[in-house]
Amino acid sequence: MKFGIDRLIEDADLRRPLAGKRVALLAHPASVTGDLVHSLDALSALEDINLTAAFGPQHGLRGDKQDNMIESPDFNDPVHDIPVFSLYGEVRRPTAQSMATFDAILIDLQDLGCRIYTFITTLRYMLEAAAEHGKTVWVLDRPNPAGRPVEGTLLEDGWESFVGAGPMPMRHGLTMGEMGRWMITHFDLDVDYRVIEMQGWQPEGPGYGWPEDRIWINPSPNAPNVNMARAYAGTVMLEGTMLSEGRGTTRPLELFGAPDIQARPVIAEMQRIAPQWLEDCLLREIWFEPTFHKHQGQLCNGVQIHAEGPGYDHAAFRPWRLQAVALKAISNLHDGYELWRDFPYEYENDKLAFDVINGGPSLREWIENSSSTADDLDAIAVPDENSWAATSREFWLY
Repeated sequence: MKFGIDRLIEDADLRRPLAGKRVALLAHPASVTGDLVHSLDALSALEDINLTAAFGPQHGLRGDKQDNMIESPDFNDPVHDIPVFSLYGEVRRPTAQSMATFDAILIDLQDLGCRIYTFITTLRYMLEAAAEHGKTVWVLDRPNPAGRPVEGTLLEDGWESFVGAGPMPMRHGLTMGEMGRWMITHFDLDVDYRVIEMQGWQPEGPGYGWPEDRIWINPSPNAPNVNMARAYAGTVMLEGTMLSEGRGTTRPLELFGAPDIQARPVIAEMQRIAPQWLEDCLLREIWFEPTFHKHQGQLCNGVQIHAEGPGYDHAAFRPWRLQAVALKAISNLHDGYELWRDFPYEYENDKLAFDVINGGPSLREWIENSSSTADDLDAIAVPDENSWAATSREFWLY
């Protein structure tokens, strides 16, 4: 199969509308061709592309910034001698100055298929700026490695943030190109927009969204593999808790744990509360010692989520529910356990980080309610999931 960047590089006819225009690129480390040439280099090598600027999202064009709220500066690319503007530095929305450096922008970002992954918020901000300044936006489409399944409650009114671009569930099931189409309709944007579609992507085929013959490149420092991408719609919630999400280990955002919990009773309690949410993957007790971040240098007991192998059922896997029931199990077993991490999260200073991540307080309230059941959470989430699944399908390209 071919990604959008591969088709654009190979097909001069696709590029013809860009003739005579100043072109910018919004990219990160995973913005590579099938033979692992970075998109910036591949586009610069084309005589019919006049590349005049580049932009980097959170973690930077180079992907060098490890954690959240670590900002990247603007700089001048030393190889191609073009300005590189940071969209996660002094600003998170493109400025009029940066928008003046191009006529058309190519967005080539590998997403994880999760609302909180900030590249879709950056997509929204760029679309809005392009509408304001009369610029053209092309998305060079890439797979959604989490595939088509949808899960989680819709972001509630008033909970928009840099990790909440709009009223979508945690796991949205769209590619970046499809997400742009939804945003243009939902936010009523008047923008010249085009998707360079993938060729041969099979979201329900082998790999369940990620083609087996394509090499995985980290789109951000703690997104090391497809297993993480599948689990991420659940494990990202750990960023708002006192539990380690595995930062500082070699398996970030695939596990959870702490020095003061016992994994085996937690797994047993998860099974008691909602065994139907655990049947589609494998859970394994682990020990780990983070080299940085939460619980640095402390021995932690925890659980690793394996959304892979013979025990994995892609259509049934529900990472958001899995992580929710894990947190509820810990709350049940440890009365008064300090679960919620109270700190500024993605520039939101007055709201609890866990609620910012979830786009509202409903999941936290379910976890904290000792009498709530799995059916109670389904009653909250299923109507939202069904509504989004019906609405978003209109924007599918594959």
